[in-house]
Amino acid sequence: MSIQVQNIGKRYRLEWIFRGINAHFQAGERWAILGPNGSGKSTLMKVLSGHLSPSKGEISFFQNGVKIKEEEVYKKIGYAAPYIELIEELTLEEALRFHAKLKPLLPGFTPAALYDLLALPKTRQKEIRFFSSGMKQRLKLAFAICSDTPILLLDEPATNLDVQGIEWYKNLIATYAAERLVIIASNDPHDAAFCPNHLNILEYK
Repeated sequence: MSIQVQNIGKRYRLEWIFRGINAHFQAGERWAILGPNGSGKSTLMKVLSGHLSPSKGEISFFQNGVKIKEEEVYKKIGYAAPYIELIEELTLEEALRFHAKLKPLLPGFTPAALYDLLALPKTRQKEIRFFSSGMKQRLKLAFAICSDTPILLLDEPATNLDVQGIEWYKNLIATYAAERLVIIASNDPHDAAFCPNHLNILEYK
């Protein structure tokens, strides 16, 4: 699975958030999109996910050399971000079952296995609205990383995580994302230290 980006730009009213980005993101690669808060990283991630259309240029998605229709792109992407909301009225057990029906989990995974992976004891019957911010972030990351998708987009993945949580997230990437295209947006280079490919959003203003 790959994403081909050709001279894309995004503008709100008269202001360009970014422009002139050319890139080819390929399966197995790990990319870091870097820049300070408010620089446009999240906007670019939304464009790469297909949630937003670029104001100029073209973005295309390919699988085995075949271009994917726009309406099919969402099936190929696991996406975690601070602005993606959880259904907080559900218990953790209900949320795990619901997600597994919405998007298939990686081979061998079940909602029960995902619960064990979260390492959140005594929370199975707890409503998500009572979770701490760190617990919610773990759940978002687990949903994205453990879904059976060839593309993984993580926007500010270490948000609200403590040191133990950050190590947990990095272990998930190492274990379950080896063959996938991984793109991480962060204002902290340490969050994506394992990404050899960098794109600095400030270079496209």
